[in-house]
Amino acid sequence: MSISTPDAAKPQAAAALPAPEQAHPSRGSGRGTGGAQRPRRGVMQHLTPWLFLAAAVGLLLLFTYWPALNLFYYSVTDWDGIDQTKNLVGFENYVQVFTDPRIFQVFFVSLYYFAASFFQIAIALYFATILSFSTRFSSFFRGVLFFPYLINGVAVGFVFLYLFQPGGTLDTVLGWFGVVDPPQWLGDPDIVNWSLAGTSVWRYTGMGFVLFLGAIQSIPHELYEAADIDGASRWAQFWAIIFPGIRRVIGLTVILAIAGSLSVFEVPFVMTGGANGSSTFVIQTLQTAFSYRQVGLASAMAVVLLFVVLIVTWIQRKVFPDEKVDLT
Repeated sequence: MSISTPDAAKPQAAAALPAPEQAHPSRGSGRGTGGAQRPRRGVMQHLTPWLFLAAAVGLLLLFTYWPALNLFYYSVTDWDGIDQTKNLVGFENYVQVFTDPRIFQVFFVSLYYFAASFFQIAIALYFATILSFSTRFSSFFRGVLFFPYLINGVAVGFVFLYLFQPGGTLDTVLGWFGVVDPPQWLGDPDIVNWSLAGTSVWRYTGMGFVLFLGAIQSIPHELYEAADIDGASRWAQFWAIIFPGIRRVIGLTVILAIAGSLSVFEVPFVMTGGANGSSTFVIQTLQTAFSYRQVGLASAMAVVLLFVVLIVTWIQRKVFPDEKVDLT
């Protein structure tokens, strides 16, 4: 009978265990594979944002800046929109824009919309301030104020066309209060632009209302609580807390109102077609391009409108600089 000693069992146990030297090559190969994949992942991680950015920039260049460059090129030609040849005429189109009274005088029509835009801002700010506090049926009134902005501009034009037509809805309502001979809302040159400007106010008040409401709700509630403790009225809270806190949004709304008043198109085009002295600069530009076949002159008018909007916006930014307000 043989007796196994502890020294004899050690070699057998050592043989049963895997050799450390055999495990190292497999680990080393795994590290080698991972090391080869990591650079690829790193490159893809760095390239992925640029690929998304390249797609967005490509679409912007293709559909915005390239047409803008073509617009500048067409503005110095006499192209009629059909012929293949385009003769360079220099700045003759721009000279005609500023010297022909039939072209440049339509800018004065924008003054009606410009004046109405401040009335629109006042209405939007008033209702945004009221509905920012706890008011009964506030959600319902918010939806009512914002709903007109969701409607298509052509649909709004047709709705108010039936409202302002002779014997229409507005004349019927005025007849209930004894108005026998109402004015021609769209036929009188002295009234038509005010009627169209009022339609624009009804449509775009909702946009300003949402901007003001979001800005007011972003103001910390602790300021209102402190004002209530001090005994400040709602009117005092508006001038001390709300108005300084939303100054940037008010400036943005003014810029949008100025740009919109200079480029009004949908409402007057659908309701009057530019008749009775209601033609805006955009309507005049489209008629020049597609009715009179003067694409070069129309392009110059579009470039002038672009620069007018930029200059007015720059003046507004200088007069009302964007200052950071710290209410705390």
